[in-house]
Amino acid sequence: MPGDRLAAPDVLRGLAIAGTFATNVWVFADPRGPGAVFAGFAGEWWLDTALRAVANGKFLALLTLLFGIGLELQYRSAVRRGLRWPGRYLARAAILFTEGLLHYVLVFEFDVLMGYAIASVLVAWLVGRSARVRTAAACVAGAVTVLLVAGASVATAGSTGADVPLPPYPATWTGQVAARLTDPLLYRVELVLIVPSAVVLFLAGSALLRAGLFDAAAVTLRRRLIGTGAVGVVLTLLTTLGGAPWFLVERYLVAPLVALGLLGLVLEVLARLRGPAGPVRRGLTALGRTAMTGYVGQNVVAAVLFGAWGLGLAGALVGVPAPLRTGVVVAVWALVVAGSAAAAGWWLRGHGRGPLEALTHALLRGRSPASRRGARTP
Repeated sequence: MPGDRLAAPDVLRGLAIAGTFATNVWVFADPRGPGAVFAGFAGEWWLDTALRAVANGKFLALLTLLFGIGLELQYRSAVRRGLRWPGRYLARAAILFTEGLLHYVLVFEFDVLMGYAIASVLVAWLVGRSARVRTAAACVAGAVTVLLVAGASVATAGSTGADVPLPPYPATWTGQVAARLTDPLLYRVELVLIVPSAVVLFLAGSALLRAGLFDAAAVTLRRRLIGTGAVGVVLTLLTTLGGAPWFLVERYLVAPLVALGLLGLVLEVLARLRGPAGPVRRGLTALGRTAMTGYVGQNVVAAVLFGAWGLGLAGALVGVPAPLRTGVVVAVWALVVAGSAAAAGWWLRGHGRGPLEALTHALLRGRSPASRRGARTP
């Protein structure tokens, strides 16, 4: 690896964070809140469906693959320094789970950090085992994911979403917090799918790094990934046309194929770029270096913009013609992503980590974030 950091994973993480928000923004923009995920989104028209299909699970799967690559890098670092593994990583996973829990309770019903933390504990143990053990574990977790997706899809095949009983979504922030605390089975049921699928993708990310994914000579591997992504794009079109019964299939079984294609495509493009990075690449790199802060921060901003207790944009869009409403939602997405990338770039000029990343590091080291200000890390 040239230098202290690999630039490509940062660009990919930034893209994944921006794309994940492209899914989340539709949840915030619906006046019914997270119930829209279960009952169908308000003001539905073909472009909304297409935009959600483009983002649904693809960038989250990409982020999950990159988390696995990061976990493999941490494992290598521990081995190189002669440290016990997983050792302190278990404390990191506990901190991540706590941050995800707070994110869920205070901000957003569909947090993924909690699921990542749970899955990472298992994968942290697996990365040091033999290839046979890792492959067997990935196959078991993959089979569990397929069975769960198939069972849930069959169980909801006859439902249009309109017949799903949902509690009314509170208009106040305190009411929303109380709803998340009292309805965890509704809002956290996705963890049953997130955890096994994350195990598969974490191990896949680890395996890709071991296969030399970021090596300059890995052209064949990248092209195979692009081919896999092309298959995923075709399947995405088919599952989207299939409607609501295929939503989970698209999100958990098809989306990882597209994410692998994105991984290979972005790396191939970066390998061909010459000269200094432009504003887009610099923005994605900064966002990728502050990925956790960006993920949580974008959701906080969206909650303020769309929530009835904030600026109330979701309610204001009720009755607005679909093309205009879609334009507003897309514009909010673009402005929030651009703003978070600019803020990340500004922050990194004086700090080595994003705010939440610095907090995690400080908790692991037992030191305050202020005492680590300006620290540069690989």
